[in-house]
Amino acid sequence: MEKQHSRRWWVLIGLAIGLLAVGLDMTILNLALPTLSTELQASSSDLQWFADAYMLVFAAALLPAGLLGDRLGRKKMLFIGLLLFGAASIVCAYAETSTTLIIGRAMLGLGAALLVPLSMSLIPILFAEEERSKAIGVWVMANAIGIPLGPIAGGWLLNHYHWSSVFWINIPFVVIAFVIIALLLKESHGENSVRTDYVGMLLSSLGLVGITYGLIEAGEGGWGNAEALLSIGAGVVLLAGFVWWIRRCQAPLVDPGLFRSAVFTWGSVMATIISFIMFGLLFVLPQFFQGVQGTDAFGAGLRLLPLVGGLIIGSKAADAIQHKTGAWAAMACGFVLLGVSLAIGANMPISDGFGLTAVWITISGFGIGLVLPAAMDMALSSLTAERSGVGSALIMALRNIGGTIGVAVLGTVLSRSYRGTLDVNGLPEQAAEAVQRNVAAGAAIARQLDSLPLLMQVQDAFVLGMSRLLWICGGIAAAGLLLAVLFLRKVKERASAGQQVDI
Repeated sequence: MEKQHSRRWWVLIGLAIGLLAVGLDMTILNLALPTLSTELQASSSDLQWFADAYMLVFAAALLPAGLLGDRLGRKKMLFIGLLLFGAASIVCAYAETSTTLIIGRAMLGLGAALLVPLSMSLIPILFAEEERSKAIGVWVMANAIGIPLGPIAGGWLLNHYHWSSVFWINIPFVVIAFVIIALLLKESHGENSVRTDYVGMLLSSLGLVGITYGLIEAGEGGWGNAEALLSIGAGVVLLAGFVWWIRRCQAPLVDPGLFRSAVFTWGSVMATIISFIMFGLLFVLPQFFQGVQGTDAFGAGLRLLPLVGGLIIGSKAADAIQHKTGAWAAMACGFVLLGVSLAIGANMPISDGFGLTAVWITISGFGIGLVLPAAMDMALSSLTAERSGVGSALIMALRNIGGTIGVAVLGTVLSRSYRGTLDVNGLPEQAAEAVQRNVAAGAAIARQLDSLPLLMQVQDAFVLGMSRLLWICGGIAAAGLLLAVLFLRKVKERASAGQQVDI
């Protein structure tokens, strides 16, 4: 029994190493974009597609990937995901044209779509209830720690090696994960005797792509962008058709009974809410560090480490709180801490430097660490071994939409506030356009013109927009707190009494 226990944790370490490569890849590319624009003669549209190709394929493949894991074997599909991710990294590293790199990024998205939900689907299979919250904490940390490490590792690699090194770095992680999983993980399947729901796969994939693409476009061009609104509308219609279909299909891609479970539904809702806040913070903080506090991308990555440190500590604390009082209490405490920390951040003057910033982002990370593992543990606890693949993929799809909506909505708030506060009268036309683009460009122009008043104006405008963004995140955290106290506590009480906890 002890040997099997040790094997489970070694398998989780292997999965975490693979996920670390995925997390690195999400942020490390941003650092290489200026170099890629020169080396590959990439246009602005090409640079956008380097990121979007990954996100769109990832969104489209999540639910089919979960189904394939349940039907064909989770270990087998993890192998395929690792091989795809490794091969795609090599394609990107050897890319000599923008088209080749975009294809490689799309392949990376497909590999990630297999790795992320299927690694999560193994947690309820490998770990008993008393161990599961701790295992989820490790899984969450493996996802989160790659985000600040991306700029740190990328900055060092670009300073010392060719730009292709930001893709070669994935290979050791892939190889180590592949070996551990090959040696220690046993194959597992779900129910594979029923037919494959191809209509559901098509509707869900196209719907998720439509919403994701529309939100990306809205984040870039604002909510008045007709293409963005049309794409979001089409995505919503397709997902509505997907819901209609799975309620009538004999063997649906997603069992609609999942959403009749209050445990799964509320766990997924909370995971989506916290993803909205977390991705919003990860969107604004690097810009703040670089544009206002004057660091480079490497320094911005270092300054995100307190957020990750708080998340790690919070994940451990969540495990202890869950065992004593339940998931609802861990989430309630997390949302309280988030609200307090975001209020501090929203009222922070520029002159306070990094000291106070480190404090409030550490508390924010702690709050996220309390909420996210508890929410995911709650949702996963309702999944049987037969449907853990699709169920985990559904949780990830909801989290992905929550994060993408967070970046699009909060990015629009930040951009409008920033541009609306600036006074660019008297500046040359090109300089004025650059200043209005974003805080990094504005700060660069101010330094080129050696204009301290312009630099202060740019930084003040950004901080005002960031303050509004943080207040919105604080409001979302307050809503999460109310939901945890008013609804999740009742779910916990009914479950403890052995009552039905379906909606």
